[in-house]
Amino acid sequence: MAEFKVVINDTKTGKSYQKVISGTKANSLIGKRIGQEIDGVFVDLPGYKLQITGGTDKDGFPMRPNLQGPGRKKLLLKGGIGFHPKRNGMRKRKLVRGNTISGDIVQINMKILEYGPKPIDEAVQEGVA
Repeated sequence: MAEFKVVINDTKTGKSYQKVISGTKANSLIGKRIGQEIDGVFVDLPGYKLQITGGTDKDGFPMRPNLQGPGRKKLLLKGGIGFHPKRNGMRKRKLVRGNTISGDIVQINMKILEYGPKPIDEAVQEGVA
């Protein structure tokens, strides 16, 4: 059974909220890709529209939107997600994860596109209680 920590970013206020999703709701996220819009019902936020922006796997490797599939691969990177060069022109081969959510993913990052009827603070607290 899959279990994800979902980090939801409120772009209006700059705050982030964390929820743990498991069971059938977590299984419904498997196969989704970075950039896809999902309904907030999957993360216990009815009325909200969310967009997947990234995530990390069980070993801490980040997901990259330009690498297709759920697997890991060594890429020659010159910057961006997974590598931040210290000098101009520096490149390095780094291990990163693909853009598709699988059972190996632990954390999923999302941002809010459309707000629901309740404020995000109340909606997140209801799911915890």
